[in-house]
Amino acid sequence: MDLSRAALLVVDVQTGFDDPFWGQRNNPDAEANIARVIAEWRKAKRPVFHILHDSLSPQSPLRPGTPGNMPKAEAQPSEGEPIYRKNVNSAFIGTTLEQDLRAQGIEVLVVVGLTTNHCVSTTVRMAGNLGFDTYLVSDATATFDRAGIDGRSRPAAEVHAAALSDLQGEFATLVDTAALLRAAD
Repeated sequence: MDLSRAALLVVDVQTGFDDPFWGQRNNPDAEANIARVIAEWRKAKRPVFHILHDSLSPQSPLRPGTPGNMPKAEAQPSEGEPIYRKNVNSAFIGTTLEQDLRAQGIEVLVVVGLTTNHCVSTTVRMAGNLGFDTYLVSDATATFDRAGIDGRSRPAAEVHAAALSDLQGEFATLVDTAALLRAAD
């Protein structure tokens, strides 16, 4: 894993995901792992890009102007770190993210954030399709219980595992926080 030309994408790590609106969640350590990755990235002076979701739904805890739209403490942008706002699942749609990455010569992306099966997955899929060498930190993302098309409630851990399985190999390489931090040294 060559991280010399790598950027970290921090996707939708916002306080609105603490709202009971979303239901039961897996991986309670996701934010701690995200914070560890961000700290290592900053220590190595590698670029960090923040993505925030501005929901258009009036019921969403992520809509602009609400406390839920703010970044979580573990993922507060530092001065000079770019922030991209989107209202769709992909960090690349309606933003200048791709152009900015290419302008900086970035070829490798490491992705952390919320939620695994929505904005993280869509961003990772597009990153892979755009030709970036993409790594998804599997234990630095999380999701929520979700009803299947059969009406059965699928536990968040199952939803998370299915989303990761769909991304592995075709769109990204899965790594965990410990492996990433070893490679980042």
